[in-house]
Amino acid sequence: MGALTENHRCPRGRFRRMTDALPTVGIGGAIGAVLCFVIEDRPATALVLAAAALGAVIANALRRAVGPKT
Repeated sequence: MGALTENHRCPRGRFRRMTDALPTVGIGGAIGAVLCFVIEDRPATALVLAAAALGAVIANALRRAVGPKT
């Protein structure tokens, strides 16, 4: 593992990394929000947003842990 040279190019650009991560984060957020409605009959908006954010973070962490190591 040495220093990067002038000719170094990352194998995947920013756009590709974003298009890989956004569906995972969106699905995780949706699952978190749905689970909030399953547990609580009429949850507060802040609780739904917090559950969606937590679901998105957990889904992204799982994607990075299980995904390819590039």
